[in-house]
Parts: sequence; C-alpha cells; structure tokens
Amino acid sequence: MNLTKTLAQKKAAAVQNIPADKLAIMNNSTNKLKTALLSKKAVSTGSILPDFNLPDVKNNKVSLDSFSNDYYVISFYRGGWCPYCNLELQALQAVLDELKSLNTALIAISPETPDHSLTTAQKNDLSFTVLSDLDNVYAKQLGLTFEMPEDLRTLYHAFNINVDKHNGNTNYELPMPATYVINKKREIIYSFIPEDYTERLDPETILDVLKKQ
Repeated sequence: MNLTKTLAQKKAAAVQNIPADKLAIMNNSTNKLKTALLSKKAVSTGSILPDFNLPDVKNNKVSLDSFSNDYYVISFYRGGWCPYCNLELQALQAVLDELKSLNTALIAISPETPDHSLTTAQKNDLSFTVLSDLDNVYAKQLGLTFEMPEDLRTLYHAFNINVDKHNGNTNYELPMPATYVINKKREIIYSFIPEDYTERLDPETILDVLKKQ
C-alpha cells in the first residue's frame, strides 16, 4: 500500500465529487494555516519530545515511560471521522511488523474521547497503541493545534461530521497531522508536520529513516 498515492487518489476524487463552493471552504481553511506558517512554530526535528500521560482506548493512562523500545513513531491524526486519517492508520498498521522488527513502538494520538478512539481502532483493525489527547492538551504543548473556522464547522455538520461530539467539547480544535520519529532519549530524529490534512508521512519513509539509524 503506497499511502502517498492512495491519498492523492482520495484527494482527486474529492475534487470531482464535492461541490466547488464547499471545496473552497475546505481549501481556504488549509491555505490560512499555510499562510500562518503554523508548522514552523511546532516542535520539530532536533528537539526533545515532551513526555505525555494520556488515556488509551480502555481509559488506562499511558506515557512514553510505559515502553522500552529503541525508537518510537508518534502519529497525530484528526479523528476517525476523517477519511485521510483512516487511510494513514491502515497504512501504519500494514508496516507494524516491520516497525516491531526495528524495536520501534507505534503510537497514534487524536483529540477524540477514548470511546471514539476505540471505535476508530476497531474500524481499522489497529493493534498498536491509540491514545486520546483530550482538549488537545499535549498537541497544544507541541504547537500543533488550530481552531476550525465557523464556515468549516457548519460545512462539517452538513456532512454529518460532528467534531464536537467526537472530542467531547465545543472548542473545535484539531491538531495538524504530524508524525514524529524519536529515539529512546525522546530526541526527534525526523518530523513531518503538514498544514494540509490530505498530506501524511508515508510509512516507507518512516522505515527508511529507522533503517539508517
């Protein structure tokens, strides 16, 4: 599964199927994030990734100290309602055995409540750690979050996407879909932080980075 190619196909289909006025609202939101250079303000390669203490799908608290791997892949996604996120999660699941062979733990984080995270994990047959960053407390610490504009909120509701219900709050904040590769000292050895939610770090790139360590 080539994630980059799959995402491009998904985006092309969206351009064909979503009415132009609605697509413009989505694109305008993304372009504002790019103009603000949001990713440049986020924690990135060369920094130390702060530890976290977040609930998993069974509401058990998990921190990086819970693991004893040589490397970690930390992937932020918007929620199980996002088709691009689901494609990314499925692609990560597909390389999980290879990551394990490199003594690498895979951890996905979203602002969804544990119940919704469980639904996402079950829907995508995920067997790696999925955590809930309630109110985006951790993502904010990394500089990853933004607030959805009003017109985008209205549009998502029209699409029957209720971010407020998934996140258990009404602040309509989401993280950029960032991916971090870190070592056991929590040093970030590779980061990918796109403002565009249709872009994700391809698992093949992750594997290449790890194999060069």
